[in-house]
Amino acid sequence: MTWRGTTTSLDRFYAALPYALPMIEALGFGMLLLTLFPFLGLILLPLQPFLFVYGQLNYFLGGYAGLVIFFALYLLVVRNDKVSHFIRFNTMQALLFGIAASLVRIVLDLLGLTSGIVGAPLPLPLAVIYSAIFLGVIGVSIFSLVQVIRGRYAEVPYISEAAYAQARF
Repeated sequence: MTWRGTTTSLDRFYAALPYALPMIEALGFGMLLLTLFPFLGLILLPLQPFLFVYGQLNYFLGGYAGLVIFFALYLLVVRNDKVSHFIRFNTMQALLFGIAASLVRIVLDLLGLTSGIVGAPLPLPLAVIYSAIFLGVIGVSIFSLVQVIRGRYAEVPYISEAAYAQARF
């Protein structure tokens, strides 16, 4: 849907950048799949510069890089009326994908469904849940990236409605 105006190639580039955040957030869920199927790492190859910056920020901010990036994007991009609606909408949608992945991780932690020992094998039901979350977040992010490259608004049920509500005209 491009009824809000035309998008330039620079708008498309800036609108695509925030989708790295939910993909990075989902990496914790995908370690099993990435170990079993190393070719999936090719999908994540473009994330390497973002992973480096994210790791450095996480080191300097004491593990709160995700929170700082969230508030920076929300306050400086989504709430800034001088930025085009296309960029604000896609930034908000990417933030919502990241929030969803984070909430799932928190719920699994509260239920005690995370592997407490690093490197310990996951039970099969938990491995399936982790893999589904990883594939879901990566899949919806790639779908949204394709739509951004095409210059269209990615319509994801419920998430897009919330993004439209936050990224006002």
